Amino acid sequence: MTASAKKQERARKCARAAAQLFARQGYHGTSTREIARLAGISENTLFRHFESKENLFWTALRSGLSGWEISPDLLEDLQANRGPEVVLPRLVAQVIDTTILNPEILRLIAVASMEMRGKATIVCGEYLSPILATINRYLGANIELGRLRILDPSLLTAAIVTTALMYPVVSEFINGAAAPPSKNRDTIRALSRFWIDALAPATHAHQQI
Repeated sequence: MTASAKKQERARKCARAAAQLFARQGYHGTSTREIARLAGISENTLFRHFESKENLFWTALRSGLSGWEISPDLLEDLQANRGPEVVLPRLVAQVIDTTILNPEILRLIAVASMEMRGKATIVCGEYLSPILATINRYLGANIELGRLRILDPSLLTAAIVTTALMYPVVSEFINGAAAPPSKNRDTIRALSRFWIDALAPATHAHQQI
C-alpha cells in the first residue's frame, strides 16, 4: 500500500471511529483523545488528518450521508412516474435498508441539529434536499394524475420517509432489541401496504371495501 493510500485509509478509520462516538455520546461529550484511541492512533496523528474536532465531525456526518442516494432502479421508476404500487414498496425498502446498514447516521443528524444547529441544516440539506425533492415531485405528479389522495406532497414526503427511517429505532424501543433481518421484509411489505391503502383515492378505496 502506498503512503497516500495508507493516509486515506487512516483518515477513513478516524472518521468511522468519530461517527461511532459522536453518535453515542454527542459532539460535546466526545473528546478527540477518545476518537484517537478508538481509531488506534495518537491524538497528534489524528490532527495531522483533521484540522479540528469540528472538521472531523462534519467529515463523519458527510461520510454517512454520502451513502444516502436513490438507487438507479428506484430513480428510474420515480422519473418514469410508475404507479405507487410499484414505487412505494421500493422507496420504503431503500430507506429501511439504508438506515439498518448505517444505524449511526440518524443519531449523527440529531446531534448535528441539536448541538451544531445552523450548519447542520446546510450540510444535511446538501445531501438530503435533492432526494426529498425527487420524491416530492413524484408524489405531486401522482396526486395530479388521480393515483393518490389530494394531499400536500411535501407532507406526504415527510411522513413516508420518516416512518421508514424511524422503524428500526421504534422497533428496538418496543421489542427491547433490534428487529432481526428476517423481519425487515415483513415490515417493508406492511409499511408499503399501509401507505398504498392510506393514499388510495377515495373512490378506489370505496370500491375495495
